[in-house]
Amino acid sequence: MSKGSVVVIGIFDGVHKGHQLLLHRAKEIADGRSIIALTFYPHPMQVFAPDRVPTGLTTLEDRVELLKIHNADQVVVIKFDKKFASMAPEDFVQDILIEQLHASTVIVGRNFTYGNKAAGNIETLTSEAEKYGFSVDIQEIETGEGQPVSSSRIRSLIIDGNVEEARVLLTRPHRLDGVVVHGEKRGREIGYPTANLGDIEDQTIPADGVYAGWLTVGINHWPAAISIGTNPTFEGVRGRQVEAYALDQVGLDLYDKRASIEFGWRLRETLKFDGLEPLLIQMKLDCDKARTLTEA
Repeated sequence: MSKGSVVVIGIFDGVHKGHQLLLHRAKEIADGRSIIALTFYPHPMQVFAPDRVPTGLTTLEDRVELLKIHNADQVVVIKFDKKFASMAPEDFVQDILIEQLHASTVIVGRNFTYGNKAAGNIETLTSEAEKYGFSVDIQEIETGEGQPVSSSRIRSLIIDGNVEEARVLLTRPHRLDGVVVHGEKRGREIGYPTANLGDIEDQTIPADGVYAGWLTVGINHWPAAISIGTNPTFEGVRGRQVEAYALDQVGLDLYDKRASIEFGWRLRETLKFDGLEPLLIQMKLDCDKARTLTEA
């Protein structure tokens, strides 16, 4: 058995198709070595530009789980604070990669930087590798069409409501994780009781509109019609909400339970209807469409 470990480094927000390529490469060359995914939390922008921290594609818990699903034997999470950000590049290599993780191969994307003021890059890493006797495997993070894959690109797609293309790059539906909170209960009154998802402020929320996808609570996983927005048909000030109607389910009591909403398809934009009757007609059409899509 080979000695040392294969260390794959990245923020890995979303653990998207590009990240999966790095982990697949690690599996190809591991030859019995342990595969370690080295990631950072919170996002480095929290230190460098707190007012410009991007919303997350996954929670940290989901990120760790996904990294393990995609070949990581271990996941190491480094707290990204001012002290870590000021670490000299050579200290990062010696203290973390060599002494702590016993790296014999390090896999990174071509745009990888590290250390104080991002002074470390693939050239310095390759130089350090010769000094310490490990190898560096540099990968291009692209799709099969030669287009770059990045968390920022996927985030923009989701914010624009393009959850279908985001799903291709993530290799799974985009998901929000939160807690079911009390809303206005208007859906219950009109025959479409919804789970209103709270505690999602730091996550990437799709554009306002109606979507087809899934609602998961505990072991239950239901096809769902999902609405994001302020429901302009009804008068009054209403904050932006993310709510899901579990298709054909009745009598559910989901308040205060952990829940996830997954987005498969965008059905339409948010519309203002002239009263309840045309809204109910459209909601039935939305649910029928969501049912067909999620059954496919």
